[in-house]
Amino acid sequence: MHIANTTLIVRDYDAAIRFFVDALGFELVEDAPSTTDDGRPKRWVVVRPPGAETGLLLALADGDQQEAAVGRQWSGRVGLFLHVDDFDAAHRHMLEHGVTFDEAPRDEPYGRVAVFRDLEGNPWDLLGPTPT
Repeated sequence: MHIANTTLIVRDYDAAIRFFVDALGFELVEDAPSTTDDGRPKRWVVVRPPGAETGLLLALADGDQQEAAVGRQWSGRVGLFLHVDDFDAAHRHMLEHGVTFDEAPRDEPYGRVAVFRDLEGNPWDLLGPTPT
């Protein structure tokens, strides 16, 4: 058993795809036409880190309630945790692609960490191994 996907509400499919693929190095797994429950067109867009089983379903905000949740999906808390093998390389790559970090990297007992924001403003942890 595993979680296949979790949803991230976004304002624009293509901007979200560019952010996750270019800035974070994710793979675009699916991008297919679909429809809403009431028959309006939408897309089924899934991205995920290379080798991962769990993906992010990028869902276009639909209606006032979902628009209000964009960038606030976890009420200001870190809601997603991106583990990488090479923290410094990932951090450098993300900075080069315009990713905003809330803080400088710091070392914790569980590893190297820095909070960053996705394209909608949701906070994430970038986590790497403890430096030796």
